[in-house]
Amino acid sequence: MSGSGPEEAAQRNHGGPPVTPDRHSVSGSGPEEAAQRNHGGPPVTPDRHSVSGSGPEEAAQRNHTVLITEVRLYGEGDPVDVLIADGMICEIGSGLRADDAEIIAGAGRVLLPGFVDLHTHLREPGREDTETIESGSAAAALGGYTAVFAMANTSPVADSQVITDHVWRRGQEVGLVDVYPVGAVTVGLAGEQLAEMGTMAAGAGAVRMFSDDGHCVHDPLIMRRALEYARSLDVLIAQHAEEPRLTGGAVAHEGPTAARLGLAGWPRAAEESIVARDALLARDAGARVHICHASTAGTVELVKWAKDQGIAITAEVTPHHLLLTDARLETYDAVNKVNPPLREGTDTEALRQALAAGIVDCVATDHAPHAEQDKCCEFAAARPGMLGLQTALSIVVETMVRPRLLDWRGVARVMSERPAEIVGLDDQGRPLAVGEPANLVLVDPDATWTVEGEHLASIASNTPYQSMTLPGRVVTTLLRGRVTARDGVAATPGTPVGGR
Repeated sequence: MSGSGPEEAAQRNHGGPPVTPDRHSVSGSGPEEAAQRNHGGPPVTPDRHSVSGSGPEEAAQRNHTVLITEVRLYGEGDPVDVLIADGMICEIGSGLRADDAEIIAGAGRVLLPGFVDLHTHLREPGREDTETIESGSAAAALGGYTAVFAMANTSPVADSQVITDHVWRRGQEVGLVDVYPVGAVTVGLAGEQLAEMGTMAAGAGAVRMFSDDGHCVHDPLIMRRALEYARSLDVLIAQHAEEPRLTGGAVAHEGPTAARLGLAGWPRAAEESIVARDALLARDAGARVHICHASTAGTVELVKWAKDQGIAITAEVTPHHLLLTDARLETYDAVNKVNPPLREGTDTEALRQALAAGIVDCVATDHAPHAEQDKCCEFAAARPGMLGLQTALSIVVETMVRPRLLDWRGVARVMSERPAEIVGLDDQGRPLAVGEPANLVLVDPDATWTVEGEHLASIASNTPYQSMTLPGRVVTTLLRGRVTARDGVAATPGTPVGGR
């Protein structure tokens, strides 16, 4: 992995145009913001604003027409043409024509709704040496995503409206994907005092999901209060399920591999005990809870039990927990260190079956860029996490489509439709039909490609799939009818790729 400072890293061409981080500071918190803060007070109803507005993207989008020819919707049936005008699908049929339309040749490939990632780390503000909202948005667009949720473990932590509004506005400036800020559940992710959920939900970012991801909300009373506030605000709590008293010093899944390698073990019960507890807390609070990065067969059983009881629980699985196991730790390469850790083959198989059955609701990348010095060190000292945005589709194809656990309509369900439903996005994960927003991804199901970390769009390059040849390739991504990525090249922010 190449390593350098933020400026040099931002200038690298990772399969797309040069990415220059915007170093503008976060707006301050003046008297108006202070007056708006409402922590501990009555719930504030968030403004569910739409993404559309009157900025440069919308101006460029108006009167813009795109014709995608010869595509198979959800990989089914005969190829059709899809005509897009003003960011919406306006006609579907054969032999369509449109004057001055931008033509995208589908060549019989698969058209799906754009993907939605409920769990990504964009590192801005604070760690722009590893990722920025701009570089992360480029990676997302290249991976077929049209919306991502940026986790709160930035520096400073996204535990106030000032930070969440900044993330939202910066994402809108970049314009390659819709970047939704995730607010912290507790101040500083410390697990001791609830953050100002009401003001973040009511702000410009209209935060609809809260998480201390990277840390567990381990105090049951704090978690209960968070769920009660979430119910009043109609927002979602996403839990990083890890009982910290069971994972102190742990770096690998507790099992034969860790024992043989001399690595401190991380038991399944550390995750499963929190999943069970929070299902019961959500039941009693009448709230919704979402389980981040489910990694064990026991978690699958608990989520199924909770759903059978009518508890409002959802769960995600990462691509790496669908494919990789703790056998990857044999080399002590810290690129394979992740939280929760890679588990055993029985867990991987249980997660695949649960995703196919709808017990686990969706795929989320947990895209986690890290600098070279944070990964190229002894295993115990390395930071956990790996890149995932540009490889997610291919891993789902490898683990779910090729074994016929999912068809392409199933891929749309777990990567687009269901995640959009979980967080209430009205304009994402929509059907491929006339009158729907043109948030789309064109996929070549027969293509293969070889992963090279230095050629990915992220500033960091910590991919566990280095030099692996993977199936399935994103050809084109469109956000409200505007091409944001095509043939491995991300659009310059605010500028369509290609066209006539």
